Amino acid sequence: MNTFTQVILYTDDNGRSQFREEPIALSEGTSTVQLSALQASDGFQVRQSPVGFASNFHCTDITQFVFILSGEMEISLQDGRSRTFKPGQHFLSADHLPKDAVFDPSVHGHRSRQIGSNPLITLFVRSSL
Repeated sequence: MNTFTQVILYTDDNGRSQFREEPIALSEGTSTVQLSALQASDGFQVRQSPVGFASNFHCTDITQFVFILSGEMEISLQDGRSRTFKPGQHFLSADHLPKDAVFDPSVHGHRSRQIGSNPLITLFVRSSL
């Protein structure tokens, strides 16, 4: 059985955002068209971010898949690591503020920014996870 690698942005046990990769089994379909199991969603939004867009550190309020439709998006973590996502790539944004924590921008969350010369267009699909 083949798998698809999914990037997940999550909160670790210390309240810090991290990246991890997990396989998604392509267990349905046929030998020529392999599919994952159907996953429920709660709607979607399209966002356009202009050239030069950059956010402050923040946590994800709602678990959602972020698909890059055009432009490039860089996600940076508190420890200085970052990943760049290009058109056709996606990640699951699930780095929530730990229960009973007060948001501290020097500890919690991630920041995102548009990079390159093209506006960033993303598709946010809310997950039912």
